[in-house]
Amino acid sequence: MVFEALGAPLRAVELPVPLPGPGQLLLRIHSCGICRTDLHLLDGEVSIDAPPRVLGHQIIATVVGDQRRVGVPWLGWICGECRFCLSGRENLCPRARFTGRDIDGGMAQFTVADERFCFPIPDGFPDLQAAPLLCAGLIGYRSLRMCGEPERLGLYGFGAAAHILCQVARRQGREVYAVTRPGDDVTQEFALSLGATWAGGSDEPLPVELDAAIIFAPDGALVPVALAALAPGGVVVCGGIHMSEIPAFDYDLLWHERSLRSVANLTRADAEEFLALAPQIPVRTHVTSYPLESANEALDDLRHGRFTGAAVLSIE
Repeated sequence: MVFEALGAPLRAVELPVPLPGPGQLLLRIHSCGICRTDLHLLDGEVSIDAPPRVLGHQIIATVVGDQRRVGVPWLGWICGECRFCLSGRENLCPRARFTGRDIDGGMAQFTVADERFCFPIPDGFPDLQAAPLLCAGLIGYRSLRMCGEPERLGLYGFGAAAHILCQVARRQGREVYAVTRPGDDVTQEFALSLGATWAGGSDEPLPVELDAAIIFAPDGALVPVALAALAPGGVVVCGGIHMSEIPAFDYDLLWHERSLRSVANLTRADAEEFLALAPQIPVRTHVTSYPLESANEALDDLRHGRFTGAAVLSIE
């Protein structure tokens, strides 16, 4: 399923099986998660410099030739030479290439991937359930690490990432406060079923002050809302790759040593740590599956919030 131009739906195209280059593996894909980043790519909020491009960056596949089951995330290649790579911050590599944006991704039967960014998938996660771990899980986990050790954690936008992170945070003994679109009773009930202490709309006051908040929804208007919900010394982490304009807010919201920061991409260390942690929780992903040829339907359902949890393409 190929992206060809802004505003156009993905198109089903028959392509030759790619040939792996040096340091690459040929992968037979079994599932690929649908991510809000894919919508940002479709809408031009995150650019694709050289279309056509096969989207998809939450890949579960087997290595052709030895049948290892691996996962491939958003970060697909780094230079390994810059000051960021050499200081453990490869997620900030200025020459980085990203799966499904700069490199053909997982909305296909086959792809090639840098062996450095092919991670073993733990047992106990079928292909469909494993796919959301590769972005929703990893970005959620990195975002949580940026929060310090919050007792009370707010999650703004309760989609694929938040439904995984809620399980991790509850296992760690944290209280989770889920903030959804106003009136979204279905998602609020879903959050409560996963152990959230409280769930409500972004138009409702929280019952407590938060020690930290993570914003997964791409709505900049939530930044001052989340800051206003923080206790002194708290942090707001923006976990998305794109966000609408953040409105001006009074300095009082940031005073008392509150902080605001973003999360960008991931590192291999993030992937190794989270994929080892996931079966210990154990994380249980809730997925709605679609065949590969229904990728446009899956993206439209994501855009309009028609499912809870994550959407995953099943590729046979």
